Amino acid sequence: MKETRQNSETESPEEFNQRLKLNISDILLLSRALTHRSYLNEHPDAVEDNERLEFLGDAVLDFIVGAWLYNRYPDMLEGELTRMRSALVHTEQLAEFAVQIDLGKAMRLGRGETQAGGKERPALLCDTFEAVVGAIYLNQNIEGVLTFISPFLINSAEDIIINHKDEDPKSKLQEWAQGKGYPTPQYITCSSSGPDHSKIFEVDVYVNGIVMARGNGHSKQAATKSAATAALISLGMNLK
Repeated sequence: MKETRQNSETESPEEFNQRLKLNISDILLLSRALTHRSYLNEHPDAVEDNERLEFLGDAVLDFIVGAWLYNRYPDMLEGELTRMRSALVHTEQLAEFAVQIDLGKAMRLGRGETQAGGKERPALLCDTFEAVVGAIYLNQNIEGVLTFISPFLINSAEDIIINHKDEDPKSKLQEWAQGKGYPTPQYITCSSSGPDHSKIFEVDVYVNGIVMARGNGHSKQAATKSAATAALISLGMNLK
């Protein structure tokens, strides 16, 4: 059953399937993966949003990326593998993968969410990418997901290694705090500003009850990382 386009700028699930050569045989499954809950609220004929598929895709990606790294880097230690996997599946990286395939063009959003720039928002791009992975897994099993995700991983892994993007400032700061006998650093969101599609979050990091630094970013995760980085810089520590 072919579904009506949301608007002239939205690519149909069939077109998306064909453009990326996904070969998903269940178009309704793919349609669900592309459907945000805001679309569901405005279209009673749409049966389900993509949140369950997002949950599944997130779990599948953790496993697939972990296995891919294990096989590709046989000399990499467990801690390094963990950091690499985290770097490859975090929100901003998956959103970048989504941009590379122009996923926003196929996302089915409500009118308000579309007008607010939802098709460019990293969190929504990441969630939809995970949902598409979930749909591929249900339709084509692990092999299908590996075929889909491998090109992204090959292109990104070396960049992460060369530019030290796998080095987590939060872990570094926690190690420093523990070495001083302090409790785990706490991250508190102190403000957010801007429109929904381009919010800026500000986060303070507390160590032993004292504010050490403030960071900002377009997601709480990015702002938290920024705060940890600023704290390390204030301590004279370098990630690289």
